[in-house]
Amino acid sequence: MRVLILLPPSEGKTAPASGPSLDLDSLLDAERLTSPRREVISALTEVSRRPDSASVLGLGPRSAELAEANLSLETAPCAPAYELFTGVLYEAAGLDSIAEETTGRRALRSHCVILSGLWGALSPTDLVPDHRLSMGTCLPGTGRLPSFWKPYLAPSLTGMAAQGLVVDCRSADYAAAWKPSVRNGIEVITVRVVRITEDGSHKVVSHMAKQARGLLTGELLRAVAGKSLSVQAHADDIANIAGRLNGVDDVEMSEPDRQGRRVLTLATH
Repeated sequence: MRVLILLPPSEGKTAPASGPSLDLDSLLDAERLTSPRREVISALTEVSRRPDSASVLGLGPRSAELAEANLSLETAPCAPAYELFTGVLYEAAGLDSIAEETTGRRALRSHCVILSGLWGALSPTDLVPDHRLSMGTCLPGTGRLPSFWKPYLAPSLTGMAAQGLVVDCRSADYAAAWKPSVRNGIEVITVRVVRITEDGSHKVVSHMAKQARGLLTGELLRAVAGKSLSVQAHADDIANIAGRLNGVDDVEMSEPDRQGRRVLTLATH
């Protein structure tokens, strides 16, 4: 049994100036996922050559030039995903500092998976180039990416998560690509973040949610690397770590729903 943290990628990226070119055979579960990855790369390359590429990819007119990164995916320099992604969640998690230690890199490889519209699923240590493709995109040839990836990711991720505890920090589009089932002996915790308003009510805030999920991810991975979080960890252990996060004022763990899933709510002011 093990803890497996599921993350979305980051819209914010820092393109590497140098590094090796893409090696699809080195990415997470290459045996299952290389063929569909090639299919998405091909479809994305075709779209990125079109004059309406920014619109199809949801980039907006001011970001049209970003689509050009998709035209050199197999030749551009690559960096570990934990370095490439630099959005709010990743900055809060501090994955780069975790990776500095051997035990930290091992924790990243074994206990964290990044869902991706382009790659399906990645280890944070996988080497990938700069790219622009969100899971919510509908590509000509593949259709909506959550539906495209679902049959490929199910056997891959179910095997990784079997008999373990999944901490799901994904946003909606990425969660749609694979829904862990408790029927496979998986305990599932979905992380929800709310802000406590002046009248005491709870309000969901996107930016704050990313930061809190990032902080939780970092602490969980450090606990795994330092062996203070047992491989036999359960929901209460995750809630205890969440309750010690800076900026988190209250933690609530729901009872399992009919599918056996729990919701961990982190409340901040």
